[in-house]
Amino acid sequence: MAMAPTVKVVLGSIAFAIFWVLAVFPAVPFLPIGRTAGSLLGAMLMVLFRVITPDQAYAAIDLPILGLLFGTMVVSVYLERADMFKYLGKLLSWKSKGAKDLLCRICLISAISSAFFTNDTSCVILTEFVLKIARQQNLPPHPFLLALASSANIGSSATPIGNPQNLVIAVQSKISFGRFLFGILPAMLVGVCINILILLCMYWKLLSVQKDEEDAAVEVVGEDDVISHRFSPATMSHLTSTNSQDLQSVLESMNIHSSPNTNQVESTLRNRGSIAESNSMRSTPSVNGHTNHTEGLRDLGYVGESEIQKLPSAEFAEERLGFSKKWKRVLWKACVYLVTLGMLASLLAGLNMSWTAITAALALVVLDFKDARPCLEKVSYSLLIFFCGMFITVDGFNKTGIPSTLWDFMEPYAKIDHIGGTAVLAAVIIVLSNLASNVPTVLLLGARVAASAATISPASEQKAWLILAWVSTVAGNLSLLGSAANLIVCEQARRAQHYGYNLSFWSHLKFGVPSTIIVTAIGLTLIRG
Repeated sequence: MAMAPTVKVVLGSIAFAIFWVLAVFPAVPFLPIGRTAGSLLGAMLMVLFRVITPDQAYAAIDLPILGLLFGTMVVSVYLERADMFKYLGKLLSWKSKGAKDLLCRICLISAISSAFFTNDTSCVILTEFVLKIARQQNLPPHPFLLALASSANIGSSATPIGNPQNLVIAVQSKISFGRFLFGILPAMLVGVCINILILLCMYWKLLSVQKDEEDAAVEVVGEDDVISHRFSPATMSHLTSTNSQDLQSVLESMNIHSSPNTNQVESTLRNRGSIAESNSMRSTPSVNGHTNHTEGLRDLGYVGESEIQKLPSAEFAEERLGFSKKWKRVLWKACVYLVTLGMLASLLAGLNMSWTAITAALALVVLDFKDARPCLEKVSYSLLIFFCGMFITVDGFNKTGIPSTLWDFMEPYAKIDHIGGTAVLAAVIIVLSNLASNVPTVLLLGARVAASAATISPASEQKAWLILAWVSTVAGNLSLLGSAANLIVCEQARRAQHYGYNLSFWSHLKFGVPSTIIVTAIGLTLIRG
């Protein structure tokens, strides 16, 4: 593609530069508007500067990617409500055999969960749990936080739904879910093992000794507290019933339907409010030490002696009600897991990924059988808007001709049919992923890398896409700013109440550089096209 007119090149570069600065440094002092607003600003400037037309801007938005991203986020929300991540967290502390065993568990669980529930979700959910277990066992949090973030990035490379850049690659390349999975899975499994070895080598001494007494002064968490921890993002605290509905459910559980006197009780309690209810339901000690609420009803004339004899005890009613709710909860959770497994099976069968994810999400909404607004509010709409702006901005930058010119210069040295070319391509992807972020890198390089590989052989084209997915994802481990998962772990750890820990940029870089280079290099030899 030839270079566009100079004016368009300059204005398009300015718009892209503004987008890049705000994407990489969302709190930049002179314009602290954040990534989402920054992407929209870049998109608006591309249209305003006439680098692209409004129709071209709308066409640049990739709806299948947005649909797949939305569907997977909704499914993750319902899995969270179904305690999936709580069970994963329990695996971390179940029969743990020390610091090194805990490190290995974190790496494996983080990698597997990220492959199917996205790396960002896994890091949001598991960070606080990892901190609590580390404090409970009196261990330094640093190596475990690095294990969580780095393994989440590596594990997410294995599937199209593991991270946003893989979503883009899967949709643009039209590689099926199964081919994508089995093409990268060997590299992912070996990469996680190599990452564990690097962590153990770097922090062996730190993991072999107890922390100093001064450090141990931090509040230590009891074992019961760790096991019973409820992840705060999973709490869906919204009002679902009124007092009258609660009363109705209790009466139904006690099989009271036909008596006019009991209907009078219900209506009177509803009308009089909580004061009348407390007066009418005053408690009288019973023989077994419990309270008999029906005595208050009889004293007020609501229920006769014969009807009282038919009423089971309040304790029995509460027990039946609790038993019923428990099994409804178990059944609902089983349905959530079955729908999720059905979604994964459909993806492996090669069905349309976007509509499969959306269908699974709506199936869970219907099965929940209540207002879906609290769950849908947990979807990251700012991320979806960020993607819309990024699609337009990157498409406008492509139309300036700058990316094509740079790729024409690099292409002869980045052929994947020999080791040197693959190494050059990997180096370019790693640098760009850390400078411009991995998703823009994939949008800029994807079609060009695939077209170059297609001249070698059809199989090479698919391999090129998988190499791009592998390298752009693992490149996120290079520095703290390399991926959103790293920043999530850092921020969650810093803000954690009672267990806060500051993961610095340089401490991450010390581990990230060797890990990224070694894991990427070994994984490249295992990618199957």
